[in-house]
Amino acid sequence: MQQSITHPKVSVIIPAFNIENYIGDALRSLTRQTFQDFEALIIDDGSTDQTAEQVTSFIQQDSRFKLLQKENGGLSSARNFGIHQAKGKYIALLDGDDLYLPNKLSTHIDILDRNPTVGMVYSASQALRDDGTPTWLTISGKPLYSDSLQSLLCKNFVGHGSNGIFRKEIIAEIGDFDENLKSVEDLDFWLRLAETRWKFYRVPSVQCYYRVRPAGLSFNIDRMQETQEQVMRSAYQRNPQLSTTIAPTANAYFYRYLARIALTSGNNDRAKDFMEQAWKSDASIFLKDPRSFLTLISIKLAPLAQIAIQRSLGKSQPTQPPC
Repeated sequence: MQQSITHPKVSVIIPAFNIENYIGDALRSLTRQTFQDFEALIIDDGSTDQTAEQVTSFIQQDSRFKLLQKENGGLSSARNFGIHQAKGKYIALLDGDDLYLPNKLSTHIDILDRNPTVGMVYSASQALRDDGTPTWLTISGKPLYSDSLQSLLCKNFVGHGSNGIFRKEIIAEIGDFDENLKSVEDLDFWLRLAETRWKFYRVPSVQCYYRVRPAGLSFNIDRMQETQEQVMRSAYQRNPQLSTTIAPTANAYFYRYLARIALTSGNNDRAKDFMEQAWKSDASIFLKDPRSFLTLISIKLAPLAQIAIQRSLGKSQPTQPPC
């Protein structure tokens, strides 16, 4: 049955680039939502496969689904393109290879409706293998500190780009996603949001799935390190009081994260180097944070850790491990 939403409450922004094997699952997860007052804007970012054709069947059955096509410009470009055409009061982000659980929209929008000081809602999430099988890897989303800005400088507690639902009016305050960034563009966006009056709200239950797959933005450790350092430098320039108070701990968590990426990619020597830098920056994180301690042990037992990673995620390496 075809449905039409002229003034939807929420606009779901779905960037899509050469994901013909995944986009159908993402869109079906929207048709199963308990909250139905939405529009789904699929931004085909210059795909050269059958991504657009996969979307067509959803458009024919339900007019809430709309295909927007543009030349390839990257993830931030696609998100901005969709947001600028969105009609909803709220913006939900869903990458075209990820999934929402049925109550994702309803739980988050209810919180936004009832809490005028909350700017963005997110949830815990769970990783999927490339074939869609859930793994044991979860991201709780629990911040390290009560202060969102300090927490984000240490770890992107939102976790990934398919998790946040926020008020559209925020864009006028903090601007678009930075199209010059080739990675961690979502972290940059959340940092700028954390500098405003708006609050973050975490739903502790898993409400979305994050797919780890061999294709897409395969990580480049050097590029990721350079880009995140750039984002953090900008945040410290905007908030100079944090450059001495939280910077050592933030650096430790950052190097620990790079160590996890290096370990996942099989670069054990690089992982050890990053872990040494993390230890020198602030060794206390390995006592305070269980995931950091687990990373330390995993690097000490690198061959066994890599076997465990491959068994949980499949033979293909993930695009980016959880924080």
